Amino acid sequence: MNQDYIIANAWSIIEEGFNEDRVKSSESLFSIGNGAMGQRANFEEQYSGATFQGSYIAGVYYPDKTRVGWWKNGYPEYFAKVLNAPNWIGINVQINGEELDLHKCKKVEDFKRELNMKEGWLSRSFKATLQNDIEIEVNTKRFLSLELDEVGAIEYSIKPTNGSAKINFQPYLDAGITNEDSNWDDKFWKVMNIEHNQNQAFIETKTMKTNFHVCTFMQSQLFVSGQSVSVEPDIINKDNFVSFTYEKDINNGEMFTIHKFAGYTVDRNHDRNELISSAKRTLNTAMTYAFKGLLDSQKHAWSTIWSMSDITIEGDLKAQQGIRFNIFQLNQTYLGKDSRLNIGPKGFTGEKYGGSTYWDTEAYCIPFYMATKDQIVARNLLEYRYNHLDKAIENAQKLGFSNGAALYPMVTMNGEECHNEWEITFEEIHRNGAIAFAIFNYHRYTGDFSYIPEKGLEVLIGIARFWHQRSTFSEDKNSYVILGVTGPNEYENNINNNWYTNYIAKWCIDYALETLEKVKEEYNTDYSRIIAKTKLTESELHSWKKVADNMYFPYSKKRNVYLQQDGFLDKELITVANLDKTQRPINQKWSWDRILRSPYIKQADTLQGFYFFEDQFSTEELERHFDFYEPFTVHESSLSPCVHSIQAAKLNRMEQAYTFYLRTSRLDLDDYNHEVEEGLHITSMAGTWMSIVEGFGGMRVKDDMLSFEPKIPEQWTSYSFKVNFRNQILKVKVSSTKKDFELHGNNQLTIMVDGEELILKPNNN
Repeated sequence: MNQDYIIANAWSIIEEGFNEDRVKSSESLFSIGNGAMGQRANFEEQYSGATFQGSYIAGVYYPDKTRVGWWKNGYPEYFAKVLNAPNWIGINVQINGEELDLHKCKKVEDFKRELNMKEGWLSRSFKATLQNDIEIEVNTKRFLSLELDEVGAIEYSIKPTNGSAKINFQPYLDAGITNEDSNWDDKFWKVMNIEHNQNQAFIETKTMKTNFHVCTFMQSQLFVSGQSVSVEPDIINKDNFVSFTYEKDINNGEMFTIHKFAGYTVDRNHDRNELISSAKRTLNTAMTYAFKGLLDSQKHAWSTIWSMSDITIEGDLKAQQGIRFNIFQLNQTYLGKDSRLNIGPKGFTGEKYGGSTYWDTEAYCIPFYMATKDQIVARNLLEYRYNHLDKAIENAQKLGFSNGAALYPMVTMNGEECHNEWEITFEEIHRNGAIAFAIFNYHRYTGDFSYIPEKGLEVLIGIARFWHQRSTFSEDKNSYVILGVTGPNEYENNINNNWYTNYIAKWCIDYALETLEKVKEEYNTDYSRIIAKTKLTESELHSWKKVADNMYFPYSKKRNVYLQQDGFLDKELITVANLDKTQRPINQKWSWDRILRSPYIKQADTLQGFYFFEDQFSTEELERHFDFYEPFTVHESSLSPCVHSIQAAKLNRMEQAYTFYLRTSRLDLDDYNHEVEEGLHITSMAGTWMSIVEGFGGMRVKDDMLSFEPKIPEQWTSYSFKVNFRNQILKVKVSSTKKDFELHGNNQLTIMVDGEELILKPNNN
């Protein structure tokens, strides 16, 4: 049974009614972020019920030593953990000496929480009766500023409604924070210094091992019925905690409000000896804006984002809410300002997966950022991998590879492999192919080849060297094989000749060879520099080509399909439709041994190859493989429904495409996987965007032109989206009767629609 308490709304995520069983799920769903930091939707006031406190700073992590029963050569030394950072949102509240705690209140009524996606803020309101019978109304609003991305702001208001009351606010900073998922219960943070000055407070901390220095800061203002008041605070300053207590007698029906401005300055962006002075400057700027000014700035910033990235859907409110939720969370997680940062599968919403970078970024996220932002954002994501090339070469060396072969990590924060599952770390090597494909995809979409001679070609050479060395010549097959891998389907480990892995290995080598030739002809200076740096020889290129030209692909003549791996047909081929529903999801009901012997597919595997390399296969081949593999797919990965939705739409199976779309767009809102309290599935949200733009919109780049084959689910009246294609904005609107294309730019643009050329002239009205 999926959850269904989120109220359908086009622009907001809304929860009504206080239910303690939903608190941790809502903390994930209502998370906020601004690309530089983020936090779960924890209550500001004390809450003694079940909660998962979480505040996170982009790029700040801890290398938690790997914990295994036995050690293997090459095993990663640590698993990188995004750190639960010092907590600045806290505001303890007392009314006539009674702590406000919704877990202990006699009664909580009219509880409402709203995440306003259009304007970028989180609010909460409720009425409560405390143990001492005081009745109050509470209204809060909170956001993380996009303009001043080191600052968050909170407005917290209380009104006593059955008599006057003595109310005190205790805004605080707390550095005594631990992670939910520590391997050894290490202490991650060390407090270096605590200072306070008038209404400002600062805690300087550093991370153990990684030595990131962070200053957490706050400042507050007080108001009674909208009028500013001055209250002398009582100050508590102890080992890892500092607070101010402001107490005021408030008449019945009066509103007592605190504005709290707080956040982090980090030595990634400032001199570590000047973190407090930087924080003071940041606070002074925030106070100049005041809460209303910062909120107005927030609304404007989100308006700018939505003007480019919004997707409208008419006639299906849940589908509309779903896509906007996905787009909103992607923008909260990553805005492309800093090439040192990347996109973790949970973003700023939880600690699972360590908050680290996976191949999801290259396979799923780059298309979204290329089309909805300036191309520099996607280029920054590519540069992130170039900057880690030396580490990728080191990773390969640890496994016995040589000569500059590069194996990009399955999971990383700084380029080192830090995944803690053997079969994923050493077998799921197909991630190398996604890194190369992203370079190809970037050039194909943006037309910007300059990245390749500047940086990308070195990455392609390292990856090609890896595939050349990782392949083995089989005398029996008279071909090159790739043994002992895990494909995208993680429900098969240590198998031979995963078709997708073999195919992308061949493609990577061919693409590297083709690109080398182009750079040699058109960028000779860069070519000479790269050849000298990599010591690449003609004989090495010849040996690469030999591997690519003679790669083995398992194939069944009887079924006329490529086989997911050599032994796939040896399995008991019972489709998901014939699997006992009480056995689902199999990852929670079955032993790993049973899963590995089953035919069940976690996510697109062979079909992932048909998605990436669609133009190398006919529609009939796609249909044949879709019909064979999808019935065995249990879709127990968040990355699964989007690829299948795109392919179902291409095959004109719109009901199936729509079902997959709804699942990917509302994966977290409806908690399909029953795990949303751990955090959201950020990277798969980019796949939701692709489901509409590439699936229903049928957008591709063919022959250096945009091409569309638009379709519309019968549940929708219309849908529209925009893409930034080579610095011109194209708006697409599709209904059951019309397909409209509107160009905003400087030059006319020729596109293909359903196989026919359409010349668009700019409409900049």
